[in-house]
Parts: sequence; structure tokens; C-alpha cells
Amino acid sequence: MISFGIMSLKLDSEDSYINDIAKHAESCEMECYRFIPTEINPHSLQVRGKKFDAKTTQWIELEFPIPPIIYDRCFYGDDEHSKLCLPIVSWLKSRNDITFLGYGLPNKLELYHSLKNTALSAYLPPTKFADDSRIILKELNKLKKIIIKPINGSQGFGIYSLKKNDKTFHVKTEKQKKIISRIFPNESKLIKWLDPLISNRQYLIQPFLELSNDELQPFDIRVLLQKNIQGAWGELGRGIRLGSSGGILSNLSAGGSVITFSDWTSSLQPAKGKYIREELEYILSQLPLLLEKEFLPLFELGVDIGIAKNGSIWILDINSKPGRKVILETQPTLKETLYLTPLLYGKHLFQTGQSERKSFHEKTLSH
Repeated sequence: MISFGIMSLKLDSEDSYINDIAKHAESCEMECYRFIPTEINPHSLQVRGKKFDAKTTQWIELEFPIPPIIYDRCFYGDDEHSKLCLPIVSWLKSRNDITFLGYGLPNKLELYHSLKNTALSAYLPPTKFADDSRIILKELNKLKKIIIKPINGSQGFGIYSLKKNDKTFHVKTEKQKKIISRIFPNESKLIKWLDPLISNRQYLIQPFLELSNDELQPFDIRVLLQKNIQGAWGELGRGIRLGSSGGILSNLSAGGSVITFSDWTSSLQPAKGKYIREELEYILSQLPLLLEKEFLPLFELGVDIGIAKNGSIWILDINSKPGRKVILETQPTLKETLYLTPLLYGKHLFQTGQSERKSFHEKTLSH
């Protein structure tokens, strides 16, 4: 039996998803383990974690060797535990006796710079590093409305829209599914608010794109790409995420809802629907290949595509550890496939001795 490890920062992280993967492991001739990076003993190469018992369908606590195939589901924050785990994961990724399903992507700014000179450059919102509040103010004075977001952010946390009015500045964000709005009377007050914000986290600046529908709901297209059993990229599904009216986020964690892609396109003029589908096919056929040319091998991608009111199409975000909620809600028949694919691709890597796939990538071990 092949040992298949699922690594996360908490042992109860993504319980439903990981449990369903584990229930399918035996049918793939695999044993499923789960663990957190800090429980690895670097001297004995043993790890304290849990093994899934197929007979009782329960997890059993025990110590075991580091699995040779690892599915990385670690979501890092700014906390101390994340900082402890990062170097351990980098060490694991550098080992020749361990193969990861995917090696992750760098931060949003590095991703932008890696793609801005490629065939997809026209689909990327212009992006700058916000290392000084005066740079943010300069962009705001020029563009009148901008977005700032954390370089390492996920699930919409820490995203702000900034708008310059005649004399005042309007800042908007969403927290705990509520829209929070604030007016600053002058530049100095705005800078006083910005300085501690960007000193605590690294931010980037982008133009504010009008990505809302007629009901003023922000929306985007979430597409899930994965490698199949043979390692070829393919699309599993796509859906539309809708945010709160007047908000700036479509993320489900921020209270967004989901509709099917076909329901959305059926409301469009046929020519516009055809244009969007063709553009999406082009973007999605190019993106994984360009990323794997630049970075370490990947297994899956969540790609968020925005459609602006003027018809322009934008790559808003690329996530190497995507969720599955949009796909499960819009295409529930894919449920079995979603749980089996990580196992079957892991089995493919194990049986074909794919550890050498790292050898031509020496740039960075991404998180």
C-alpha cells in the first residue's frame, strides 16, 4: 500500500474534504495519513499524526514515517505557528525522497512579474508594490479609484477599495460579511491610517475594476483546473461567485453566493457569451503551462476571472490550493472525482518515480 500524506496547519483543517479523500484511499491501494509540519522529528524522520482506518472509518493517532507522497493543504497566516511551519515545509520540498502533488506558487506580486511579459499580459491588472503610503496616494490621485490587497492574502481578507472625491477619501472593505465604509477628510488623515496598515503586512496596488453586475453585486468566474491521472491539465468545472450588493468581494467566505456558469451566460447576448467562452479557453489553456515553465510543478489551480462592465477580461487571482465549494454547489456530480483525483495523481507520481521533476527548477521553493 502506498502511503499518502495530507499536510495542514491544523489536524482538523478541511475535515469534510480530507475525510472523503481518506474514505477513497483503500480503493486506490493507498493508506491515508494526516499531520502538521511541526510534528515531524527531523532526526528520526518520523511524524506524529493520524492514520485513517478504512474498517472503522476513524482516524487513529500514531507515529509513522514521513509519507513519500504529500498533498499540501497548508494555509499560512501571520501567526507564529505559520512562521514555524514554513521552513519545515521548505525542507520537505527540497528532499528527493518526498514528492508533493504540487509545490505551490509565490506571492501575488511575484506571480504578476512572472506573467507580465507573457501571452497573458493583457489580462493582468497593472500591479505595483505598496511599500510606502505615498505611493498609494500617488496612484489614487492619478486613477481616482484603486484597490489595495495583501501580497500573501487569501479569501478576500484585507482588501480595501480607495476612492478620491473632490476633497475627501472614501475607503471601503468587507469584514465578517459586512461592508465597512470610512471617509477621510484629507490626505494626512488617510496616510495616518495607511502607515500602520502597510507596515504590518505587505500590500500591492491595482486599479479598481468595475466588476459588478446590474444589481451592483461584485462577481467573478471561479474555474478549477487539475491534472488527471496521467498528469495532463484539464478543467473540472466553473461557476459564478456573487458578492453583496455594493460590496467589493465575491468570495464565499465573505458571504458570497454561487450560480452556474451556464445560467449566467444564458442571460448574455449570444455574441458576448461566445466571446467570453473563447477568451476563457485561451487563458485557461495557457496559464498552467506558463506557470509550470516558471515555477515548480503544480497539481491544481483555482483561477478567478473578472469581467468588467466595458467587456474587458481580467485574471484576478491564481490559487494553488483552491477550495471546492463553487464546483460542488454548481456541479455536485463531480463530487467523487474531486476526492479521487488527488489519490490517483499521487499514485501516478509514486509509480512513475516523479521526484526528478524538481531537478530542473532551482529558483524557489514556494509556499
